[in-house]
Amino acid sequence: MAAIVIGSAVEVAVRSTPWPAASVLLCVAVGLLLPWRRVRPLTVALAAFGAAAVIDLAAIVADVDWEGFYTAAFMLLVPYALGRWGTNRQVLLGAPAMAVPIVLAAVGGDPWSDVIGGAVVAAVAVELGVLIRYRTISNHQAIESSRSKEREQLARELHDTVAHHVSVIAVQAQAGRTLARRRPEAALEALDVIEEEASRALEQMRAMVGVLRDGRAADLAPQQGVADLARLASANGSLDVRVVIDPDVADLPPALDRAVYRIAQEAITNSIRHARNASTVMVEVEAHAGTLTVSVVDDGEPPRQTSTAGYGLAGMSERVKLLHGEFAAGPAPERGWQVRASFPIREGAAR
Repeated sequence: MAAIVIGSAVEVAVRSTPWPAASVLLCVAVGLLLPWRRVRPLTVALAAFGAAAVIDLAAIVADVDWEGFYTAAFMLLVPYALGRWGTNRQVLLGAPAMAVPIVLAAVGGDPWSDVIGGAVVAAVAVELGVLIRYRTISNHQAIESSRSKEREQLARELHDTVAHHVSVIAVQAQAGRTLARRRPEAALEALDVIEEEASRALEQMRAMVGVLRDGRAADLAPQQGVADLARLASANGSLDVRVVIDPDVADLPPALDRAVYRIAQEAITNSIRHARNASTVMVEVEAHAGTLTVSVVDDGEPPRQTSTAGYGLAGMSERVKLLHGEFAAGPAPERGWQVRASFPIREGAAR
């Protein structure tokens, strides 16, 4: 506003222009509207160009050669603001109002070059605002899409890791309560497992909650893969988890290596939760003829409810599909429940 007032005063002093007081008043009045150009772009555009139209019309009626103020060039912020912060409907409504002073300038006898040039400059200002608005919206949508995917990934990791640990804790707690009177040493072993699993779950929860809370990048530990499957066996005292890995399985792509671990982990968790009268879970990973297969089979009775609507089977199936593999889950041929996934592997990925 200080620049507008000073510029208007200097222009009145150095230029011979009719209605100097009205010209300065117009500049100052329009300048006072600028703080609202982002929140009320259409209102500011109608008021600013309406005022310009009024003074142009008065000049035509009074037959006065009024060329306007150079200081009023700041009014280009108004059409830009209309395109940038207004809606498409507001732009369509504001365009006729911005055209009125241009038409009146042509009627008043201004050279066509000036009239066309003014129209082009105003249109470019609006279009620039519209382009920046769409670019901002596109960037915002891309950021939100990225955040959504990241949160989905975190939710999946939360289900795959923490849910597994909590399931083990629940089973060990039940076993410890049952064995506390007959075998106190077994109860102590159960408590040791509970403590270890609770510590792992708490550590992973803190990392994930930290990412969700402030968006900072978490410390990325090496991702678990096929080589870590043996830990699943040692961490599940309630079931005899046996892991057999084909010696030819090595140097898997990171995404595939991680998927095999997660599928085995989730399948073991499902056996702990749902298999009835199960005592053993067999995990087998083998590579043959360009195909990597992971199979998890328990020896319990199949669950009465075999719907695949849960997040566990759905998450495993989604992981397999993303890696162009095949997934199946259902009663095993002889006894128990089987989860089986197969993935195509490139030559040399497993050797």
